[in-house]
Formats: sequence, structure tokens, C-alpha cells
Amino acid sequence: MKKFILILAALLTLSASAAFAQFHRSEVAAKALMEDPTRAGNNLNSYEFYPLTDTPAPKGYTPFYISHYGRHGSRSNWGGKAYEDLIRTLEVGKGMGILTPGGDSLLVAARKVLESYGGMDGRLSQRGAREHAALAERMYNRYPEVFAGQKNVRAFSSTVQRCIISMNSFTNSLIRQNTQLNIRLDTGEKFMDYLDNEKGWQQITSAGMRKSFEYMRQVPDDTLGVMTRIFTDVEKARTFVDSPRRLTANVYDTAVVAEDFDIEENLYRFLPFDAIYNRWAQNNLFLYLGHCNSADVGLERVAMAQSCVEDIVTKADECIATGAYAADLRFGHDYPLMALASYLGIEGVGDRWEVDEVCDHWYGFWNICMASNLQIIFYRNKAGRVLVKFLYQEKERLLRGLKPVEGPYYDWETVKANLEGYKR
Repeated sequence: MKKFILILAALLTLSASAAFAQFHRSEVAAKALMEDPTRAGNNLNSYEFYPLTDTPAPKGYTPFYISHYGRHGSRSNWGGKAYEDLIRTLEVGKGMGILTPGGDSLLVAARKVLESYGGMDGRLSQRGAREHAALAERMYNRYPEVFAGQKNVRAFSSTVQRCIISMNSFTNSLIRQNTQLNIRLDTGEKFMDYLDNEKGWQQITSAGMRKSFEYMRQVPDDTLGVMTRIFTDVEKARTFVDSPRRLTANVYDTAVVAEDFDIEENLYRFLPFDAIYNRWAQNNLFLYLGHCNSADVGLERVAMAQSCVEDIVTKADECIATGAYAADLRFGHDYPLMALASYLGIEGVGDRWEVDEVCDHWYGFWNICMASNLQIIFYRNKAGRVLVKFLYQEKERLLRGLKPVEGPYYDWETVKANLEGYKR
């Protein structure tokens, strides 16, 4: 733990020029951000769905059980001060008659964001509820054999409101597909031990976040570029805009959450691309270094997912033996899901990288967007052998360092025997 604090402190307190000399611009990330700037929000990016593809299961195998962990859907962010400050600034400019047409539209959008936020931190939005309903419908239609007839399903949620409502939206959607399903819903502190096992980590995460914010203050911004996009007379604007840098940050903070409230207007157009990319890169590093399988500290962080892995194995073996449940559904949060995917060695998410490699290979906007999900699909043949396939964001994924039986299909007993190996 001490090693992590020292590494993160050294990383995040470097000067901007020195820091980004190490972390050259990732061509893949830059292209993705140019295609869709809303991705700059990383874990605030709304869920992106892509057409599904399935590799046929080995002959004689059919799906019979699903083990799942899903992050809650799109939500509000924390604190409305950025929106309020931006609105006050734009209203002054409007009163002076120096807002550009873009500045006028930004004011309208910022008011919508503030109204949607409504003073409620971390509240699931209607978009977030729809994301989970759609995920459940696709799961049902993709694996109808699992849910056919009168089947039992267990669903467990974090005690946090956005997770509970995500669970309700997901399970209600399943029932709409098959009214014969018997779904047990549950939440409580007991389940937090594996759904959100952050004990002993919160303080380090908070310290890292504070250092991250300190670092961001050193990243240079093209504040003139922002001002000219918003105001027709920059000199007049400077008489009431005390900090152009804070204005830039307020525009960014408003832009990253707008889509989560179904505000589709591209508010990133008021920011030069460097400002978008640098904020993405800083947040991307924080997410990976703090919660994934980094070469420096991954072993310590990832180990905290062990209780969730044990729950997955225990419930799966129970259902393999008894057939009592068709699915176990878990609804939690982004940090535990990143650690879980890293523990299991999910390719693309759980890969191990050095600090200066992260932004070239790990992209938070795809790896931990809103409603991110891990689905483990269990297959069985007549002889009783069990194979599993891992889906992350509904896409087939391989496991790091483990040979599949065929395609993306792994022997369940081999997977269990190698669980500790994924962390190394």
C-alpha cells in the first residue's frame, strides 16, 4: 500500500510537461475521443452497445446458467457547483450581450443539467434504468434456454439506491420476457462484503484522487480557445471571469455528465481537443492505477476482489450440482468490477501494464462505462462436463494466460484451479 501511495504521488505531482513527456498521446484513444467526445468522461460515459457475435459452442453443449456482475447504469455526478458557477458566468455574459450563439446554447444545456441533477448525488437517471432493461432483454434473447419455463433467479444489489433501481429495472425486464420467472431480490450490508469490498482501500483512493486533482491544476489549458467559443468580447469577459481555467473545468464537468441525462448536445465543442484529451488521460490513469492490474500495485488492489470471486464460484457450483437457479445477478459499482475483471484475467480489462503503457492499451470509456457488465455463461453436455464463456460488455473475452478448450470456451474446473494464476 505504501508503495502505491509513493508511486501515485510521484506520478501526479510531476509538472505537466514532464508528465506528458512520458505519456505520449495514444493514437487509439485520440481517435476514439475525436469520434465521440463524450468518451472523455471514462466511467461517466454512457453504455455503448455494439452488435453481438457468438462463437458456436462446442458440439453437444448448451447454456444452462449465468453468473453476472453489473455496474449500475448512468447516474448523476457529485456536486452541482460546477453547473451553478457556469450558469452564473454565462448569465452575466448574456446580460452584457457578449455571448456567442454557442454560449447561448451552452447556457440552456447547463440549466438542463442542473435541473436534472436536482441536488441528488449519484442518482440513477432514466437513461441508466433503460440501459439495464436493454441489457436484460438482450441476455434473455441471447440465451433463451437458460430462462425457459419456470426458473428461479437470484439478484443481489449493493445497498446504494442507483444499484437497487438498476437491479429492479434489469429483473423487471426479464419478467417481461417470461412471466413464469421467479426472481428473488435482496440487498443489505451482508452482501456488500463481496459486492463492494472496498475496506481499507477508500482512504488510499481518496488520497490518490486528491493528488490527481492537484495534478490537473498543473496541466496547461487553452483558456483563450474556450473563451472565444463562448464570448464575442473576450476582454469584457475577463472583467467577470475570475479564472478562465476554472471556467474550462466547469464546461468539462458539465459536458461529461450531460449524456447521462439524455442531453445529446455536444458540449465538448467548447473545449480545445488538448483539454479533452489531457483530462481523459489523467482520469484514465487514476482508474487503472487505482483499481486494475497495474504492474506496480495490481497484486494488492486486485486481491480485494477475492470475496466476490469466491461468491461466484460457490453459487455456480451450487447451481451446477442442484439446478436450483438459472442465474445469479449482482449489481454493484465500477471500482469493484474493475478489480474483479482484473482478478479473473479478462482480456482488455485485466491486462497488466506499466504506468507509461496504460493509455496506449487501457481505455476507461469502454472498459468501465456506465452499466459495465461481466457475464459468465455456463454450458454443459450430456456427460456433465461444464464449460464457461466470459463476456465483458457483452463481448466474448479470453482469459489472460489460460488456454481455452475451443474458441472462447474454458473448462470450469480448469478455470477454478487457475484463479490465483490470473493475478500473476
